[in-house]
Amino acid sequence: MLDIDGTPNQSKLGANAFFGVSLSLYRAGAGDKAVPLYKHIQKISGTKELIMPVLAFNVINRGSHAGNNLAMQEFMILPVGASTFAEALRTGSEEQSTTLGIIKAKYGQDACNVCDEGGFAPNVQDNREGLVLLMDAIDKAGYTGKTKIGMDGAASEVLTKDAKYDLNFKNQPNDGAHVLSAQGLCEFYKECVKDFPIVSIEDPFDQDDWSSWASLQSSVDMQLVDDDLLVTNPKRITEAIQKKACNALLLKVNQIGTVTESIQAALDSKATGGDVMVSHRSGETEDNFIADLSVGLASGQIKTGAPCRNERLAKYN
Repeated sequence: MLDIDGTPNQSKLGANAFFGVSLSLYRAGAGDKAVPLYKHIQKISGTKELIMPVLAFNVINRGSHAGNNLAMQEFMILPVGASTFAEALRTGSEEQSTTLGIIKAKYGQDACNVCDEGGFAPNVQDNREGLVLLMDAIDKAGYTGKTKIGMDGAASEVLTKDAKYDLNFKNQPNDGAHVLSAQGLCEFYKECVKDFPIVSIEDPFDQDDWSSWASLQSSVDMQLVDDDLLVTNPKRITEAIQKKACNALLLKVNQIGTVTESIQAALDSKATGGDVMVSHRSGETEDNFIADLSVGLASGQIKTGAPCRNERLAKYN
């Protein structure tokens, strides 16, 4: 298909057409060999040992995914202390339910509606308040020390024209009190990591702010996940590796267009010691291909929303 298209970004035939055909061909290949889809992906990718992924549950939605004011797009829980996939799913479900109870008591019934990825959007006024809310839910559910926290900064959405970051970007015009330089935002993340059990931050800076990525990467011992920076593109992955800007790839098949290219992107990331987190999209369907992709690649992590809403649960099931 790539040869027929002949363009670097599949603009002739269209990336959406590539995406659907590619998924169908992989499913057909698995069917022809009478093996599960994840086994087919394992063989093609050359993955030696399969592992079940750590789950990244999106519990609180902010930013562009919700109608409230916080800049951080997602606050996630990762039940890293679970010994089995079933235990991890139960942990996340119980913590989601506990979060609901806390939100209802503190912010009211209206705050209990879910956003497009299944997380809640209570009227939390700042990022630390959101992190404290998660910690309360983890503790009340009985999983302190067994569950870690992840964040998605989606920083490209809060970038100002003068290359600063407006954490109050939803209120325009504003007094600029929450506008931070790249270094200021870096210090904010470091404070959060110091005060909370955060093990993963996605898109902490703008997609072209390479130096800030590298600065944070060199100063924290944790996972920095690239979505907007890499867009599942092998060429961007190579550049990020050279600049030491990140240590984990957020893998989205429809960003690059084909499963084959996505597999290569994952292999490129792993070859340098980087991690891979297979991911859903905000607008999802009940298609569960990425569950098989995560297992077949032994990615070790999958992000597919809260344990809520059919299009998210389909992947966990």
